Amino acid sequence: MADYGIGNEKTINRFVKAKLDAFGAMERDFRSLFTLMFREENNAMYERSQGYRIHSTTYGEAKAHILEKAAAMKTVLGHLEPDTVVGLYMDNSLEWIETFWAILAAGFRPLLMNLRLPDELLNEAVSACQCRAVISATKTFSVLTVSPSQLSGEAAIPLPDRFGSELLVMSSGTSRHVKVCAYTGEEFYYQIRDSYDIIRKCRAIKRHCDHRLKLLTFLPFYHVFGLIAVYIWFAFFSRTFVHLADMSPQTILGTIRRHHVTHIFAVPLFWETVHAQALKTIRGRGEATQRRFDRAMALWKRLPGWLGALFSRVAFREVRDNLFGESIRFMITGGSAIRSDTLAFFNGIGYRLANGYGMTEVGITSVELSTRKKYLLAGFVGGPMSNAEYAVNENGELLIRGRVLARYVISDGVRTDRGGWFNTHDLVRCDGGHYQILGRRDDLIISASGENLNPNLLEPMLRPDGAEGVCLIGAKQGGETTPVLLVAVHPFTSGQKLEEITSRVKALIAAAGLSGEIRRVAFVAGPLMQGNEFKLNRLRLTRDYEARRLPLLDPAARREEAVRDELLQRVITFFAAALDKDVSQIAADADFFQDEGGTSLDYFAMISRMQEEFCIDFPTDGEAGLHTARQFADFIRKDLAR
Repeated sequence: MADYGIGNEKTINRFVKAKLDAFGAMERDFRSLFTLMFREENNAMYERSQGYRIHSTTYGEAKAHILEKAAAMKTVLGHLEPDTVVGLYMDNSLEWIETFWAILAAGFRPLLMNLRLPDELLNEAVSACQCRAVISATKTFSVLTVSPSQLSGEAAIPLPDRFGSELLVMSSGTSRHVKVCAYTGEEFYYQIRDSYDIIRKCRAIKRHCDHRLKLLTFLPFYHVFGLIAVYIWFAFFSRTFVHLADMSPQTILGTIRRHHVTHIFAVPLFWETVHAQALKTIRGRGEATQRRFDRAMALWKRLPGWLGALFSRVAFREVRDNLFGESIRFMITGGSAIRSDTLAFFNGIGYRLANGYGMTEVGITSVELSTRKKYLLAGFVGGPMSNAEYAVNENGELLIRGRVLARYVISDGVRTDRGGWFNTHDLVRCDGGHYQILGRRDDLIISASGENLNPNLLEPMLRPDGAEGVCLIGAKQGGETTPVLLVAVHPFTSGQKLEEITSRVKALIAAAGLSGEIRRVAFVAGPLMQGNEFKLNRLRLTRDYEARRLPLLDPAARREEAVRDELLQRVITFFAAALDKDVSQIAADADFFQDEGGTSLDYFAMISRMQEEFCIDFPTDGEAGLHTARQFADFIRKDLAR
């Protein structure tokens, strides 16, 4: 029998069921969850690249580290009462997992702190849940701040009889305030039981590669999507997590291929970025390659399920080889709307990318498991899992109730215990038991004619070629709300290209019958999302637009000479950084190697950084003649003009 790390069970399904039955027979608390999660001590829990080697930590080794950290935590925080809230401010890592469980094993309640939130909202959450200490290596808080380095040097404690009673997780903070939601082991028991629904209904999600199932640690564990769908669902069944050192495209692709990652759960921004770059690579190989790809994709869309899947495995092998490789078994997107053409691309080339639904207040409640293109490519999120129930109110909003919802929610300092139906305020439609999220009710814009404009439905129709993204907002102007379409473009887009994009936008608005509704189009230099944002923050964009804080571009004022000079100066900064020189020392026509003394390693490192900023594949052969800042700037300008 193949070794899948399933103990004495003969099949994965039996292993999963046996573990769930064991959890159901125990106290449904965090101690029971910990005991079962770390039961398969020889299974690999965490992998990370260290130079040319891959270092693996087993569940047994991690368990020993957790109990050592818990002992040290009892010493450092021994003055705190049992069940006191202790914050965890740390990014994804093996140390995060071990510290999270150590807080619970020491008898405290962990507050999972969202690294993407500003200090103001973090401090608001710390105060709201009466947090008395925070474990952090990078930031100091108003309460006792303990460095992870202080949690060592103690002998491991025995497995305690009592763990912390609950954990607290923060919302993503896209509104003006942050919510804190509390979950106990019982809610997690039902969340894990619901994962069994997926395994029974969808064979693809349980498939291994070379007897291993490995998840990429892309989503943050402190977010409900990453905590439950990535960590808890799979750690309970003792699967392996692969460390992601950083978010650069090269690191992501390299990590997936090197570790033979099988599962990737990410937000739409990730999938859409990869999709756009893949299409750019295909276009760069010539019109013939582009036509072959388009014809093959069109054929796949017409083929029935099993035949389409077989066709994809054969027709798009080269595309997969240049993307994630052949180890991928299942991928999930969630957190915000995703473009249908992105879903079509990944499913069409032979991967399985499904849309899921969840919220900080309700956990993960559905995943689209159907292979029918009608649902899969339209971004449906499936139907509710066993321990959640859906309903739609008279306003078209999704209501959820069930045993997976948070035990209570703290918002604006007020605690609300779980009751009956929870109003998500997400607009939905149901088709044959499958639900499609249409957007947020509070995102609706009332136009001058009184018509309700739904940004989530309209934005995919209004995104022109050449734009990096669009966002429809309702801006207050003169006491009235005006629909404004924000169009993100590269900061160095020329005036002529902006005029072309303007014409495309107007044509799309007219085709959608919205010429009388959307009367303002504003070009934003650079991405619409800032810093660590992973989905459009309409509230922030609206406020920034009204306050004139957005970097807007005026097509009429974009003189070609000025744009060319700005681009050249930007390229010179890359030369200076790669050569460790001051910008003033770099001449526009100086050769990187012969005049500036750069090495091949310096050159390729610089190209890598420039590719990230400009999303352009630069030729690296000598014949291309890209050796000076001006040559690079001219190459970029021509690419942006396409």
